[in-house]
Amino acid sequence: MAYIGVKPTIGNFQICDAISVVNGQAAYTMQVGSVNVSPQSANHMIVSLNGVIQKPGSSYTVSGNTITFASNLATGDVIDFIQILGDVLDLGVPSDATVTAAKLNNDIISGQTALAATPADTDELLVSDAGTLKRVDYSYIKGGDNTPAWKMGASSQQSLAYNTTTKINFDTSIIDTDSGVDTTNKRYTIPSGKGGKYVVHCFYRTGTGTDSASFDIFVYKNGSLLNDAEDMQSFTVSQSYNTVQCTGMLDLSAGDYLEMYARQADQNFTFNILYSNEARFWGYRLIGV
Repeated sequence: MAYIGVKPTIGNFQICDAISVVNGQAAYTMQVGSVNVSPQSANHMIVSLNGVIQKPGSSYTVSGNTITFASNLATGDVIDFIQILGDVLDLGVPSDATVTAAKLNNDIISGQTALAATPADTDELLVSDAGTLKRVDYSYIKGGDNTPAWKMGASSQQSLAYNTTTKINFDTSIIDTDSGVDTTNKRYTIPSGKGGKYVVHCFYRTGTGTDSASFDIFVYKNGSLLNDAEDMQSFTVSQSYNTVQCTGMLDLSAGDYLEMYARQADQNFTFNILYSNEARFWGYRLIGV
């Protein structure tokens, strides 16, 4: 059927159940399928009485599911039909636990499904901003972790000649979160985009000597000694195993590389740096600094 203007919206049009006229009665209950129905207003209905379409408001009124004619009907009157024109859009308040997940849009935050994993950076959470609920990406509130992080070890013993500064042979990768460990060159390189302040630690354990001796450990950055990171632990040893170590906080840029060097001062003996868990070089980036 042709029409002018906006195409009519198709609604839930309904024909009410047949109503038997009661002599001297003006008000009647409207039902569809024996269930009470409530039109939005008298203007949302077509009512035929005795073959004549009735005028809304003056010939009848509606209150809830009750239609009231302007005057009492009498024996012989016939309510031909009552047609309700579309849904009233007033859904009322659903009963408790009657709205299922299938009736919710998938972008509704309802808690109906457990995440069961670390949120992605673009996952959204609700926060109260001075009393106003807002959504925020997880990336803004997750904080961070202390990465890059690494730990290197030595796979074999290493000799320390008298008064010779020697690079420690850290040729084993134990932890390497961002692929900065270089076991070929025995160094760690700060990855791209990962500059910042780092805690760096190194230690080695020596074998026994025949004389009192002092031991040093040095941090080298980009091939040069870092004077501000030089934590020289010189001490006297005699016929025993000894641990030499240093810890410092360094300001490093992407591309900087770190190496650890050792030195001993016992002209009568060549010491060994012991292997496996007897030598370590590790570090990690600080967050919030």
